[in-house]
Amino acid sequence: MDNTEKFYTKIQLWATPALISGLAGIVLCLAAVYIDPERFYFSYLTAFVFWVGIMLGGLFFTMLHNISGGVWSVVLRRIMEVMGVCAPLFIILFVPLIFGIHDLYHWSHPDIVSHDALLQKKTGYLNIPFFIVRSFFYLLIWSAMALLLFRKSMRQDKAFDAEDQKRIKQISAPGIVVFALTITFASFDWLMSLEPHWYSTIFGVYIFAGSYLAAMAFMIVFALGYRKKGVLRDIITVEHYHDLGKFLFAFTIFWGYMAFSQYFLIWYGNIPEETVWFKFRWVGSWRYITLTLVFGQFLIPFLGLMTRASRRNLSYLKGMSIWLMLMHYVDIYWIVMPVLHPEGLNVSWIDLAALLAVGGTMIWYLGYRFKNGAMVPVKDPKLEESIHQLN
Repeated sequence: MDNTEKFYTKIQLWATPALISGLAGIVLCLAAVYIDPERFYFSYLTAFVFWVGIMLGGLFFTMLHNISGGVWSVVLRRIMEVMGVCAPLFIILFVPLIFGIHDLYHWSHPDIVSHDALLQKKTGYLNIPFFIVRSFFYLLIWSAMALLLFRKSMRQDKAFDAEDQKRIKQISAPGIVVFALTITFASFDWLMSLEPHWYSTIFGVYIFAGSYLAAMAFMIVFALGYRKKGVLRDIITVEHYHDLGKFLFAFTIFWGYMAFSQYFLIWYGNIPEETVWFKFRWVGSWRYITLTLVFGQFLIPFLGLMTRASRRNLSYLKGMSIWLMLMHYVDIYWIVMPVLHPEGLNVSWIDLAALLAVGGTMIWYLGYRFKNGAMVPVKDPKLEESIHQLN
């Protein structure tokens, strides 16, 4: 397109309030480390996994768009690219978890392992040095893929190059395979190994489904925030939000399918070391959180996003997106916190502090990266068609 100025903006909608929230969260987290270090590490792990999942959703969407050659999603691609390029930040944000390994993971205590025959057989995989190396490996792989794709995409804003576009597809195709493997093993390491006697072969897919759902919801809220300021109003239209609403609806069903499949197979198999995981989440007030997920992350959005009108009502769609992000946090909380408080739900101000520290820092960084360059891929030959696409 000849006129590309309208695709640039200097508006810093999220950066300043996010930075303030992040700094406040960091201060509160420092206090939490002093007051209750064990609780801090569990709260921080919950917040870390929640936000890293949203970042990974952006990276996955970027690669999926690249290999599919979709038209409708061209105007959304830059937002998702910038979400993914937050990956290097999480290398730094992971560091506090290294200091909390002994508080979080039973398998990190030699005295416990020495009295547990099953854990002794897993020491080749579940040991502190290998755990740290694997974690940084995941983060470095995600960072490398996100940065490489982002830089090639930004370079095309100066002049579209068919060879560069071909190279982007060549990176994205195997990248999705690498992504699937790394997010699966990361979910095993960071979450499933909290209870090392338990295992589920579809746990990685379950975490991916919830994370991608939350990422779509986050992108809707992010884009609508700019729309309210008059930015991207004529670029990301109701038609695109309608398509994103379809994604929310589809992945609500996919998440529900994965959640039910995991539960059903374990219930049917009736193997004690598998069923105990769900039993712990039906104790005390945890049963109400379990039911909250059934209704809140599946039934309510399933019914609420079923109609065409609901997916085209932007205020309603924004509210549903915020709701789904909240439910995804509850989902991660439900996975992590029963390990620390098996007797029932125990909410703490430290949970909010960790959420602000990680989330505020990520959103500030996202806003910082978003200000440099065009808000959409201005030289993409499909951009004009994407802007005017209709459902």
